[in-house]
Amino acid sequence: MTGSPPSASHALRVLLVDDEALARLRLRTLLADCSEPGATVAGEVANAAQALEWLQAATGNEPDHRPCDLVLLDVQMPGRDGTQLAEELRALPRPPAVVFVTAHAGHALKAFDLEAVDYLTKPVRSERLQLALQRVAARLAPIAAAADAVVQPDPVLVVSERGRVVRVPLAEVLYLKAELKYVTLRTAAHTHVLDDALSDLEQRLGPRFLRVHRNALVARSAISALERRAMNDKGNEGDDAEDGPASDCWAVKVAPVGEWLAVSRRQATAVREALAASGW
Repeated sequence: MTGSPPSASHALRVLLVDDEALARLRLRTLLADCSEPGATVAGEVANAAQALEWLQAATGNEPDHRPCDLVLLDVQMPGRDGTQLAEELRALPRPPAVVFVTAHAGHALKAFDLEAVDYLTKPVRSERLQLALQRVAARLAPIAAAADAVVQPDPVLVVSERGRVVRVPLAEVLYLKAELKYVTLRTAAHTHVLDDALSDLEQRLGPRFLRVHRNALVARSAISALERRAMNDKGNEGDDAEDGPASDCWAVKVAPVGEWLAVSRRQATAVREALAASGW
């Protein structure tokens, strides 16, 4: 019996590969709460060698069988790292989809070179994991089903800079911040500049982004902390000759870059309520 991609109503079969038992436990817990699509943990291992052994045993004598739909893969592990394992998985007759899960953002470009479906940073947020599962299900959907349904492509922001056009997946955007006459778009790996008004972007981006200040929108999935910090008038951390003196206010920490953005008094209540609704 050969493996087949799951439909939207069927759970994805997931192999967890992480050398930290607590990290695997957290992923197992988050996966149990996912739906549309749901997910079941088919197996979990601590390193690349064990992952290959598990896949070989689960495949048996049926090379066209896919023992799992998705591998949630840590990057830094003892022995072969996650990127090396991902390269080996691509050589399988029916390779599973790969989503990297790591505390280090510096491997993002390599991950997408390896055709990873997504790249999650620890600590993983439930809504961000659910989005990754949706992207996996879309990629694995049967061709016949895709022909009968309108599949929405992953949304992107189109950036024109230095004479070239860059398509930035919305899932990679950490925050957008108004700076004088332009808007800065921040991802884990790059900073881009947009000519769009922040208010227009807020309408286009929808509920996955949260307004924290008159000059800033932050991806809900990128917020890792909410604390009182010393922030200046431009919403940046600390005193600055141009930005003005710092004063104590609420601020959100943006993962994985570790930057702090001020939360205005006007938005503080809405930000706390939105985070509470997300499980904070």
